[in-house]
Amino acid sequence: MRIKSVMKLLARGISTLIFKSPKPVVGSIILTDRCNLSCRHCAVSNLTSIIYPHSQITSEMHQMYREGVRILLFYGGEPFMWNDGKSTLRDLVIEARQIGYILVSVVTNGTFEMHLPEADLLLVSLDGARDNHNMIRGNTYDTIIRNIENSDSDNICLYMAVNQINKADIEAVCEIAEHTKHVRSVSFNFHTPYPGTEYLQLSREERKSCCGRISGLISKGYPILNLRSAFPYISDNTLKTPCRQCVIMENNKQWVCGRCVEIEGLCEQCGYFFAAEFSLIFSGNIKVIYDFVKTYRKFI
Repeated sequence: MRIKSVMKLLARGISTLIFKSPKPVVGSIILTDRCNLSCRHCAVSNLTSIIYPHSQITSEMHQMYREGVRILLFYGGEPFMWNDGKSTLRDLVIEARQIGYILVSVVTNGTFEMHLPEADLLLVSLDGARDNHNMIRGNTYDTIIRNIENSDSDNICLYMAVNQINKADIEAVCEIAEHTKHVRSVSFNFHTPYPGTEYLQLSREERKSCCGRISGLISKGYPILNLRSAFPYISDNTLKTPCRQCVIMENNKQWVCGRCVEIEGLCEQCGYFFAAEFSLIFSGNIKVIYDFVKTYRKFI
């Protein structure tokens, strides 16, 4: 991450803490829920298959920026399926930069060619080694690895949701991140049990065990983007939720933290490391703030 960007984010974060501002800092925009996959753990794809128009996405970007958001993520469905006439995902990333966002990232399933050097981070879903990944996401593992290796970007972060199927593959995915061209880091989440996917959820003891394993891998020098100082809170869900400084928008509707806030009891079972980490940062946890600066400076 550029020093200038670090300083801007620090200034924004310090202002939020000092003035106890409820204004959002991290924002996500869902471009479409259309997706080319039917993953076993996903409950939000292809519900409408609508691709939202460019003018609407642009309006949402400007609205979020006015509200205070400075870290922007584009989600789907599959965001590389988004287009409006000649406008593509790449145009949106460039436009977000022009608006003034400090960090702009994209979350993708990796089955499309990934030529997006303008993004700070391409978060590519890889849910285990080949067999378990394919069990969860269909026969896509080899396609994803090929697209990563053929990418002209070196800003790729593997993005693994740990569940009952792939929990033994944490170390394998770290090895893939370490040895695959263009991969800068790996980031983990725990499965969040949307209705119909509860069987994939980890127990509290399993979450603790996984956090311990990830912590050990950080000590060994693997390029892990998660903040180790947040693990005790993540494994036990002992943190303030939802995170008021995080927002998400889809089709002109905005939620605090994530759409899961509308599902009773799901917030208390959240597995999104980013939400937990930012919740701790904006609550003033000094150890997590230091960990954030050190880790993001190294891998973004």
